Amino acid sequence: MAQISRVLDQEPGDWDRRTHRIGVLADFLADSHLPGSWAGREPRNPSALVLHAWTQVVSARSRGHLEDRTDVIESCLRAAELAPEDPTPWIALLGVARLERWQQPQVFGVWNEVLGRDRWNREAYLSMLNYLTPEECGSRMQVLEFVDGLSARMPANAPCAAVELTAQVFQYHTVLDRGGFEALVARNHWSQAMAAQALDRVAHTWAQPGFLRHARALADLNLLAYALMAADRRREAHPVFEALGGVVSAWPWHTGGDALTEFDQAHRRASAGM
Repeated sequence: MAQISRVLDQEPGDWDRRTHRIGVLADFLADSHLPGSWAGREPRNPSALVLHAWTQVVSARSRGHLEDRTDVIESCLRAAELAPEDPTPWIALLGVARLERWQQPQVFGVWNEVLGRDRWNREAYLSMLNYLTPEECGSRMQVLEFVDGLSARMPANAPCAAVELTAQVFQYHTVLDRGGFEALVARNHWSQAMAAQALDRVAHTWAQPGFLRHARALADLNLLAYALMAADRRREAHPVFEALGGVVSAWPWHTGGDALTEFDQAHRRASAGM
């Protein structure tokens, strides 16, 4: 607990790094009693409360429901009260809202609480993107409106810069999942204007040294490499693979099989295309 506390107390005010660290720890500790024990031992420690709530949300994704929704929501709200400048309690609550399919006015209310504390928070934007998909509580049109609204005002290297490309990969996977002939010609998705433009906007900047500086920059570079290979733009993908230095994120590679295998095969194809 002391070690985790020291990690989460580093670089106060860097909400991007704090969100990243809590997310990584929550994924790792989802089946552990440690976060709950820490929150019980230190009920006025916002880091303990947020980590406990976040791990419960991660666990609930596999179960399909929260074991104790009241406890999780109260942990988020107590943490928000104890650390009013911190966006992470609201991000955890956004996870609850998605799991429970809250109504859109409620969800946007929580999301706005995050943005009031961290304007370009990556996790919050990606959570909202998922919430607005037809698979959750929105529609294809709402996704397009959300992405368009963000793209019009977002800095090119903001932590949430990958939202537009993520939306295109979601759409590409929707086509693949249909199977049959549509899956065979799914690559055509990347020749459509919106998908091609999403790639064009980032293909030659993200891999430049120091351009992306947020905590999950390598995850976004993995997304870019995947999308460029799906679009058969191998020459442009090669420098992205070089910038990654062999660091592989599970998503989106694991959608085609084992993530490491898929990444390695794509890297070899990109290198052969040079």
